[in-house]
Amino acid sequence: MPTVVEQFAPVRITNASVQFYEGGEQMTGEKFGSLGSMEGETTLKELIKKEEGQEVAKRTKPEKMDLTISSHIRTSVIRKVFGISSAGMKPGIYKYGQDSKGVEFVFTADVIDEFEDVTKLIAFPKCVSATGFTFTVENGGDEVALMEVQLTAYPDLMREIYYEAYVGELEDPTVADKWHTKFDRSLVELTPEV
Repeated sequence: MPTVVEQFAPVRITNASVQFYEGGEQMTGEKFGSLGSMEGETTLKELIKKEEGQEVAKRTKPEKMDLTISSHIRTSVIRKVFGISSAGMKPGIYKYGQDSKGVEFVFTADVIDEFEDVTKLIAFPKCVSATGFTFTVENGGDEVALMEVQLTAYPDLMREIYYEAYVGELEDPTVADKWHTKFDRSLVELTPEV
């Protein structure tokens, strides 16, 4: 019987993965890198109702989510996110320029509540880089700098921007097993019994 999570205190984010789309097909997930932090903010569309020139009601609808991630990102992931390519180059040479195009991907991670020993799975089904390639190198620094990337999460075909699941509430163990390797709507959608 699944346990209902009533309180959640996020302490740590870990186990991030990306599932890139290549040639219109979703690839198996690969490790993103070691996360330092992640922030998300939703962009809302306002629908305003006016009567006789006065605002009388307002509704908001989520349009997209802007994500900021600080991490030690794997080189192969950086190259795909920003479109850094070796096409037409000698072996070992990569290039980034005006023709570089990043790849769309699914982003997943685990958010951990260490007080209650609870894991929340999160997924953004349609992400792209929101900025160009940036980096920081500091001579004499005490720590290796985290790379900050800004992503935009758009709605999937079912108009959803974000998915989450507490592992303890799941009845289907394949959801947690496949979350970081092959996340899509069919993994989480309720299928009617015949």
